[in-house]
Amino acid sequence: MDIANNFKYDVKILSIFPEVFPGPLGVSLIGSALKKKIWNLDIINIRDFAKDKHKSVDDTPYGGGAGMIMKPDIIGLAIDSLKDNRSKRICLTPRGKVLNQDKVKELSTEHGLILLCGRYEGIDQRVIDFYDFEEVSIGNYVISGGESATFVLLESVLRLLPGVLGGNETLNEESFSDKDLLEYPQYTKPRNWNGIYVPEVLTSGNHNEIKNWRDKQRIEITKSRKLDT
Repeated sequence: MDIANNFKYDVKILSIFPEVFPGPLGVSLIGSALKKKIWNLDIINIRDFAKDKHKSVDDTPYGGGAGMIMKPDIIGLAIDSLKDNRSKRICLTPRGKVLNQDKVKELSTEHGLILLCGRYEGIDQRVIDFYDFEEVSIGNYVISGGESATFVLLESVLRLLPGVLGGNETLNEESFSDKDLLEYPQYTKPRNWNGIYVPEVLTSGNHNEIKNWRDKQRIEITKSRKLDT
């Protein structure tokens, strides 16, 4: 049975810049999976729900302060138009819990995702609370909007869907796939490049020694590099 014909992961993105999608999600294996209908993508332009002629989606913050805040009434209309009660709701924001591989795996088992992309100084908190959005961050830094963060989150999640990569061996040996260990170094031909040789153990043909070397490398690399957990 062709899994591509029997599994669809539903993705809906709410943004004021719909033109940036699908972007990198439309190429390579993720893009092929989209064409095969392994996952589905709908883009909702929040500005389509604005009431004034300027299609305004933001206003000044109560209590004062710099910047503008995205309005709850406009975003609420956009969310209500979806009629989707099964997908997990995620708001991309720097103050959210930092995304990690465990969370990625969890999200890949959902029916789908509704992703809210913020802009300006943020989104009115009432939207997040009323619609029960989980706040997620892609790292401890600030970017201009949720669109770029959405690409990161979706690529990490979609590649785990059945039928996207075509096998489990690669997934099982990736960074963070086993006890938060980083991946071992990888090499290919030529064996000698600029006087640097591929580690001899990798050309030995001894699969047990190769596995032991790789396991040791993963532990040593993880210990030597500071991970944000």
